[in-house]
Amino acid sequence: MSRVEQAIQRAQDAGRSAFVGYLPVGFPDLQTSIQAAIALAENGVDIIELGPPYSDPVMDGAIIQEATTTALAAGFRMADLFTAIRAITAATDVPVLVMTYWNPVMQYGVDRYADDLLAADGAGLITPDITPDAAGEWIAASERTGLDRVFLAAPTSSDERLELVVKSSTGFVYTVSTMGITGERAELDRAARTLVGRLRAHGAHRACVGIGISTAEQIAGVSEYADGAIVGTALVRALRDGGVPALAEVTRSLAAGTSSARPDTEN
Repeated sequence: MSRVEQAIQRAQDAGRSAFVGYLPVGFPDLQTSIQAAIALAENGVDIIELGPPYSDPVMDGAIIQEATTTALAAGFRMADLFTAIRAITAATDVPVLVMTYWNPVMQYGVDRYADDLLAADGAGLITPDITPDAAGEWIAASERTGLDRVFLAAPTSSDERLELVVKSSTGFVYTVSTMGITGERAELDRAARTLVGRLRAHGAHRACVGIGISTAEQIAGVSEYADGAIVGTALVRALRDGGVPALAEVTRSLAAGTSSARPDTEN
């Protein structure tokens, strides 16, 4: 198993779901973003998801867009991503996935990106805007380097698409809870539970649900049927409003929601 898969398995062995926490790199500055990611690991996050700022973040809600705009204005460069990952992985054993739009990877060079990510001790990529059938170069690079490749599945995905996503993903399948951009929502779509069931039917062993999860209660609900919950906006908001101490407190509070009924992955 990869480090990401092992992290999910350790959570399951402890009788809980995995907690995946997202933060943008370089917000509010590079060093603070490194400290913030380490704080996630120290306060209950099982997998860190880092997002390099991008000028056209079509999937991101207002809070994350605001944070990435701040990071870009402060002079973020792609080299900063690998600097941050090296610093984070030197301080914690929690695996670090990069959540990135595909255009920056293409501009950097797919093989070069994979090699630099591996050298920084990163665990792999979550790629929200590229589908497996268009990702042949990345699939080849990830197989060469052993990096995880996490593709997205949406409630609107056809069975044929889900089959391809399950076959092509490693680490876990990123299960989109509802259609639309990231952000906090009062209620998660019931479609998420149905979608995880469909993914299981296509052979998915690990499915983590993201987009719209912002409370421990929502994490507990997701934990009843999925292998993990992904939280972004609530964590970015905490970092923005109260710095690393507030982020640590919110992370601990959210982590309490992972100790819920474990999913029956056989059904």
